[in-house]
Amino acid sequence: MRILVVNDDSVNAPQLIPLVKWCQKLGEVTVVVPKYEQSGKSQSIELHKSFEIKQVELEPGLTAYTVDSSPADCVRVAVLGMKKQFDLVVSGINRGFNMGCDIMYSGTAGGVFEAVSLGLKAVAISTSPEFYDRATEPLDQVLEFFKEHKLMELCDLYNVNIVPDPKGIRITRQGGHFYSDDFIHEGNDMYMPHGKCVYVNHNDLTLDSDCVMSGYISIMPMTINRADPAVYEKLKELNN
Repeated sequence: MRILVVNDDSVNAPQLIPLVKWCQKLGEVTVVVPKYEQSGKSQSIELHKSFEIKQVELEPGLTAYTVDSSPADCVRVAVLGMKKQFDLVVSGINRGFNMGCDIMYSGTAGGVFEAVSLGLKAVAISTSPEFYDRATEPLDQVLEFFKEHKLMELCDLYNVNIVPDPKGIRITRQGGHFYSDDFIHEGNDMYMPHGKCVYVNHNDLTLDSDCVMSGYISIMPMTINRADPAVYEKLKELNN
């Protein structure tokens, strides 16, 4: 298996090397990651200026490419620039959950959205800051779940949120916002967004946020299709 590893926490992310080594158990791994942190950059790409692409050594015998742009551009560089072929793109492990409506802001998710738009299969992986240092521990369990239920045969794109000492693994759908912001005036027309948690527990374990907050690993199948299929079916006769 040929695997591309990307992230949004940059080449300096402490869990990058552990994730790469875990992925090496599955096959050949190429690492293309941002030079600097790209959290919240979603699926943005650079169109108007050149940017640096540089080969670096993560540790002796383990090399990577750094891209001075977004996670989506990391995928584009690997596929369109380097002309490499991959069987799977793994994005993460993000230091902080990516779930609910907040997925649309995520650079971690942006990387897998870009991968799927280029015809690849992809999985985004995130966890809480408190569990980040142990984030690779449940990955064998997650992998076995994927294999047992042949998930990659059913969908090309999954968003995974892992928790410590999980009660189990659940298939979920997208919940609401987990985070929001206040904007703090700093003077001289300058404002700073100040994050806050706005999570509301609906006691619904089919929602990714409720699932994770109840101690389960969440695996959510996703699509990049922005069309509303139900409304399309109702309105398509207007095309006649």
